[in-house]
Amino acid sequence: MTVNFIRHGKTAGNLEKRYIGRTDEPLCDDGIAELGKNEYPACDIVITSPMKRCIGTAEIIYPGMSVKTYEDLRECDFGHFEGRNHIEMSDDPEYADWLEKGGMAAFPGGEDSADFRERCVKAFLEAVNDSAGADTISFVVHGGTIMAVLEKLAVPHKEFYEYMIENGHGYVTAFDGKKLEILEKI
Repeated sequence: MTVNFIRHGKTAGNLEKRYIGRTDEPLCDDGIAELGKNEYPACDIVITSPMKRCIGTAEIIYPGMSVKTYEDLRECDFGHFEGRNHIEMSDDPEYADWLEKGGMAAFPGGEDSADFRERCVKAFLEAVNDSAGADTISFVVHGGTIMAVLEKLAVPHKEFYEYMIENGHGYVTAFDGKKLEILEKI
């Protein structure tokens, strides 16, 4: 089975490099325009998180196709960092502590990183199982969601942040039911 992972288009918060997880921001005008410049692989099924930015991206790049949403494919809850950027938090001791831990600790007042990654992988496997018989599935989701799934299932193994991808871009992979082989970047 071919599985495409596409990160949603840009939002206003992305332009300002803010931590946007649980905030349900729509795409911004720049994000919509950029999506129109890229070519995306065809698919049989489109799966998204329930967030406006993912659904809106899917509607632009796969017009006329129905979209199936999975709640647990949503982005991480960034807690006290939500809606803020690194400049605004430069003097925040919680942010400094989180950075010292490699950005993999629980977000203060938010979601634990390990729980988030486990949630995303479980939702990915559920969605694939629900789509049995499809040749190609496109997941239009969040950067963190993509990184979580690839960190756990892609071969050869890489660390979470090594799978970071720009808005509107992603990966084409082959899934054998257990592992994802990255074939190309979108």
